[in-house]
Order: sequence, then structure tokens, then C-alpha cells
Amino acid sequence: MEQFFLKVSIMLVPALMAITCHEVSHGFVADRLGDRTARFMGRLTLNPLKHLDIFGTLMVFLVGIGWAKPVPVNFHNLKNPKRDMIWVAGAGPVTNFILALVSALVMRGLAAVGTGFSDGSPVQTFLDPLILMSAFSVYINLLLCIFNLIPVPPLDGGRVAVGLLPYRQAEMLARVEPYGMIIIILLVFFTNIFSTVISPMLDAGISLLAGPQSRLVYSVTHFLMR
Repeated sequence: MEQFFLKVSIMLVPALMAITCHEVSHGFVADRLGDRTARFMGRLTLNPLKHLDIFGTLMVFLVGIGWAKPVPVNFHNLKNPKRDMIWVAGAGPVTNFILALVSALVMRGLAAVGTGFSDGSPVQTFLDPLILMSAFSVYINLLLCIFNLIPVPPLDGGRVAVGLLPYRQAEMLARVEPYGMIIIILLVFFTNIFSTVISPMLDAGISLLAGPQSRLVYSVTHFLMR
């Protein structure tokens, strides 16, 4: 039980920040491009309680990836719906990548500072939880970024594809959205998409951002996910 609470204490803040900022970024960009729906519904806030999906949050702790309640966007209110859809949808993965980058820089900086202090010292005791949370933040934000780029609506990658494709092909892909979650579940649980596509991209992202501290990210993630 003690280990469970330790894991929750490390994962909770990075996970909530990752999924909350992801959703707020959609609403913020939509708001700037003409759709005020998220603002009117009080969703342009970093208060995670406004975005929390209980099951989606639990999934973070169970399988390492989760979701929040989608921020409502009325694409018909956008100045140029087809073009602006790209920016609104892409804002989520871009935000997660930026958070992963910042987390990696924080983790590497704190780890460098920590080398000057002995294990068990007050400074090291203070730094260790921050390093662990930063390491998990790198992982969860990169995973959310990559997963959401799968080109199947309603995932962000699917909506970006709808915005980029010619009208006829975009219309065909948009018709998939009502069945999108079923397709995603089938892809995740009945194909090798994680091992052949997502994991290699995740490994490359961790190596790029974490550099010499990549092993720390893997060891922290392994401890939290087992």
C-alpha cells in the first residue's frame, strides 16, 4: 500500500498537467480563431477538476496513458473551418511535446545539481521527488503527443488529416469519426501498433529530449508501471 501511494504521488501532478494542458490548448486556439464555446463553458482554465474524466485518469495509473473530458469545439464557428481545424487539433500534441521538452530540461538540470550532494542529504531528499516527477512527465507527455497523432478521428491526428486532405478524401475520413474509438481500441489491443510504431517513436523522443538521462526515464517508468 505504501508503494501504491508513492507511485500516485509521483504520477498524479505530471499526468493531470499533461491531460489538462492538452485540452486547454485546443480550447485556447479555437477561441483565438473564432469559436468561443470552450470559454463560455468555463473550460479555458488550468483547474484540472474542470477537465477531469475519472476513468481516463485511472487509466494513467493502470496502463500509463489516459485522457480528460474533451474541450468542446464548434468547428463551424471558426473563421476558416477546414484550415483552422488543423491548428486546433494540432495544439494538443504540440503542447504535450513542449511540456516533455521542459520536463526533460528540468530533469537534467536537477539531476546535475543532485550529483553534488550525497544520498540522504536534505538537498537530495528534496530533489529526488522532483526528478522522478520530471522523468515521468517526459514519458507521459511524449506518449500523449505520439498517440494522439494517430490519423483516426476523433484523435487529433485524424482531425489534422481531415484538414490537410482534399475535400473528397477529407469527407470520407471525417465519416469514420463515429466509429473512431472502436477502431482505436482494435488497433491498440489487437494489432502491434504499440510495439511497431508508438514504442519506437517514444524511444526516439526520450533519447532526443532526455539525452544521458534517458535511462532514468525508463527506470522510473518501469517502476511506476509494474
